Amino acid sequence: MFTMKLFTLKPKKKPTRIVRRVLAPLLVLTALGTSAVADEGMWQPHQLPDLSDQLRQLGLEINPENLSRLDQFPMNAVVSLGGCSASFVSPQGLVVTNHHCIYGSVQYNSTPDNNLLVDGFLAKQLFDEIPTAPGTRVYVTEQVTDVTSNVLSGVTTSTSGIDRYKMIEANRKSLIADCESSGNHRCGVSSFHQGLEYFLIKRLEVRDVRLVYAPATSIGKYGGDIDNWQWPRHTGDFGFYRAYVGTDGQPAEYSENNVPYSPASFLEVSAKGVEEGDFVMGVGYPGGTNRYRTTAEVENEFEWYYPQARDFREDIISIINENSIDGSAARIAYESTLASLSNYSKNFQSMVESYGKSDFIDRRKEAEANLVEWINSDSDRRARYAPAVGQLEALIDSNHAARESDLVRSYMGYATLPSTAHRLYRLAMEKQKPDAEREPGYQERDLRRFRQSMQAISRRFDETVDKATLSYLLSRYAELPEQYRSQATDSFFGISSNIDQSQVDQVIENSYAQTSLNDEATRLAWLDSSIEEFEASDDPLIRYAVLSYAERMALELESKELRGQFQRWRPEYMEAVIAYNRSLGQPIYADANSSLRVTFGQVRGNQPKDGLINQPFTSLEGILGKDTGVDPFNAPAKQLDLIHAGQYGDYALPSIGSVPGKFSKHAGHYRRQFWHCNYEQQGTTCWFTIRWRLRKYHR
Repeated sequence: MFTMKLFTLKPKKKPTRIVRRVLAPLLVLTALGTSAVADEGMWQPHQLPDLSDQLRQLGLEINPENLSRLDQFPMNAVVSLGGCSASFVSPQGLVVTNHHCIYGSVQYNSTPDNNLLVDGFLAKQLFDEIPTAPGTRVYVTEQVTDVTSNVLSGVTTSTSGIDRYKMIEANRKSLIADCESSGNHRCGVSSFHQGLEYFLIKRLEVRDVRLVYAPATSIGKYGGDIDNWQWPRHTGDFGFYRAYVGTDGQPAEYSENNVPYSPASFLEVSAKGVEEGDFVMGVGYPGGTNRYRTTAEVENEFEWYYPQARDFREDIISIINENSIDGSAARIAYESTLASLSNYSKNFQSMVESYGKSDFIDRRKEAEANLVEWINSDSDRRARYAPAVGQLEALIDSNHAARESDLVRSYMGYATLPSTAHRLYRLAMEKQKPDAEREPGYQERDLRRFRQSMQAISRRFDETVDKATLSYLLSRYAELPEQYRSQATDSFFGISSNIDQSQVDQVIENSYAQTSLNDEATRLAWLDSSIEEFEASDDPLIRYAVLSYAERMALELESKELRGQFQRWRPEYMEAVIAYNRSLGQPIYADANSSLRVTFGQVRGNQPKDGLINQPFTSLEGILGKDTGVDPFNAPAKQLDLIHAGQYGDYALPSIGSVPGKFSKHAGHYRRQFWHCNYEQQGTTCWFTIRWRLRKYHR
């Protein structure tokens, strides 16, 4: 998350461009002195004009209409990295984002002799910047179009689940193909309100992205998993990329001749910062939420899925750590994986703990009961919405039995080489079809990324770790009832009700000794191989992929049938939820789905429980209080010296007598924590707080 201080907007005459970021930049808009309480929500930009009165009351000083125009300032200052949010901060394509968002590229460029994760990285000149991990992109959203009628064309209430799924998928592909005709855009059709609406999102795809600056891990991950998802935090969670294009200004593959991308507008650093009570806006691309799931789904998520998924993640973390030495090539290869596993594991744990201490499920049951009562209190509403409630409940119950097998299969991808074999054979099968009929991920538009993913394995794989991971996953798989297991998998690895793990491990050992998928050139060669070549291969992991293909496709077909049925009933259920909320005079926003969203609130502290008060800011001195000299509380010595000396430069906030490390934004019961940081030439000694001022430029 990032903050950007918005002062009075006076457009400069000088040309240039804005960008947008991937996780959620924070627009800090002046609203000093307001006593209004912020609302919560992740709003689509086109909804903001409807919130004009509330936004102005809170202190918004620009026209809310401007916030709904994605191709204009300030919204076009925010970009996506395809999983993170970011912003352009210079006329030469400089992009600021979170440290954890650049972590994979830092890991990819690290070796035991040049460990950028530990030491940090700073390119002092443009020619010092280095390529990021294969597949890294900067996406600049240019257009969002309502295509609901196009996506649902031909679909009727009597359409079966699998036919519904196929029709919606085919309509989506057609829209995407037309949208991407220029060759420079990446388009997608996103579902909103659980399939009630569909929007086509057109994004410029910048493919040459380079690493500019990354703080040392002792700054970028200060506090590690202990402080993650916690307040107070003192993590310097930031980093810089730069976007490059061809000399014609169009997206291009990496080339030394490419030039920095010139954004329509960008953000500038402001030393003024924010004060308690300021109105702030968060703008970015949040991944996904499920705010409107049923009580049964919520209970399953918190009481079964999160604990089970957390255990899987923690077990895999232990396996990686036990099979690789800290600082070794093997450990460096998995640092990005470890960071992701740890991040979600801590998140799941925190949510389970919060759920157990709250009355959340009781409130959710009450809300659902009120919804059902409202539906049944009117004959027209009952006829319109009651079937959706009943059918959705039945679908959820029917899906419950397979949850354990679904979970195990979802984690099998952490065994790199078997999953690589599956993907390669699937590609060969899909290439037999016309492009429009291929599965998403295997179309011509995906092949560049597919190749890059095969290349990336070379820096993110270790045989010892992979074998140990596969052994663990197969032991969990063997615990499933026989009807949920695969005959091909059982046969290949020798799995039965009386499993002998040592025999399974021997099969794994033999398979890895004989496979050549650990060689990059071999993996790339398989991209162009025929079905016949796969079926004739004596590579054991390729043979396993061929043997298990039919069963995997059967499971996929069952999943699509179920998804098609959910596509039939979830939209009608959501229609009821929206109508009910409107009857109460309450606005409603769609779940997050990686599309651009806006949230707003005020900078202030809170009292989470009796006797505990959280201040709205943390300060640099908090780093001193936590520092032990031992990871993850091992700040660089120079940083500690500067803090001890009170060398705050122009960045001190008089109201706290220090430089703020983070601040908390509250919107109803919804709180986010934001950090800020400004780096100096020494790179890894960065410690100041970044505050942003939005500046508008015209090309």
